[in-house]
Amino acid sequence: MNSIERIHLEIVRAVDELGSLTAAAERLYVTQPALSHSIRKLEESIGLQVWTREGRSLRLTQAGEYVLSVAQRILPQFEQLELQLEQFAEGGRGVLRIGMECHPCYQWLLKIVAPYLEAWPGVDLDVKQKFQFGGVDALDDHEIDVLVTPDPVRRSGLVFEPVFDYEHVLVVGPDHSLCGEKFVTPAHLAGETIITYPVSADRLDVFSRFLTPAGMVPKRHKRIETTDIMLQMVASGRGVAALPRWLVVEQGKHFDLVPLPLGENGLSKQIFLGLRQADLEVDYVSAFLDRARAMRSNPPCAEPGS
Repeated sequence: MNSIERIHLEIVRAVDELGSLTAAAERLYVTQPALSHSIRKLEESIGLQVWTREGRSLRLTQAGEYVLSVAQRILPQFEQLELQLEQFAEGGRGVLRIGMECHPCYQWLLKIVAPYLEAWPGVDLDVKQKFQFGGVDALDDHEIDVLVTPDPVRRSGLVFEPVFDYEHVLVVGPDHSLCGEKFVTPAHLAGETIITYPVSADRLDVFSRFLTPAGMVPKRHKRIETTDIMLQMVASGRGVAALPRWLVVEQGKHFDLVPLPLGENGLSKQIFLGLRQADLEVDYVSAFLDRARAMRSNPPCAEPGS
């Protein structure tokens, strides 16, 4: 049996992502006949079909699905290897690829980036914000090197370290009826419009840790991408929002807002950095973790209780 080559993995991944042989051939800079010939030779070599045709569509066989799963795991490592070697050739140390799994995490990251880049001029940063609670797989598959997340996952070979503690609060406008309350109960939100980032309710703490355990649901759930617009909506009385207290204090300076504890004891939360255990030996990776640890004792917002 002939060996499977990298091009075979690239073809299967490209066809799966793009949906056609023609588009895959264009991405890989080969002709469609050459692409088809390459896969045909692979199928002859292994004695199995990779695809079956359904009209004009291609459907992966069981063998093809397995090849795809391997391609999705191995090719990012090839690509990172090539990128790393290119950086070495240019006199640099490498690229630290950071995945973001929550919207407020990005604001926290900005506090780390400037001093880190100053200390490590040979290292570039690449921040990926596409992850909607799928970052652990990307970290495990070497698509990213660091995952910034409020929701760590136990998995062999990965480590998660808390780097920032904060309080999740309810934010209301200055004329809201809840302004006089010392803290908010789930019942207080039954008639409210809650504004959140565009994430499913089961992954939002105000739902999973506050409303849902009490059997309460808000009158309406509105999703907004940006923090500034969210705060503007709250300030104008269009709803309430649950956000980190430090983020409200820092970004809400131009708005008249009132942060209220969620529950009598408040709702505490942490941001974690996830890394591969083996990468802790890489100096510029461990240095990023050290920088984040230092920030934990000097949080983004100096307001007491933030």
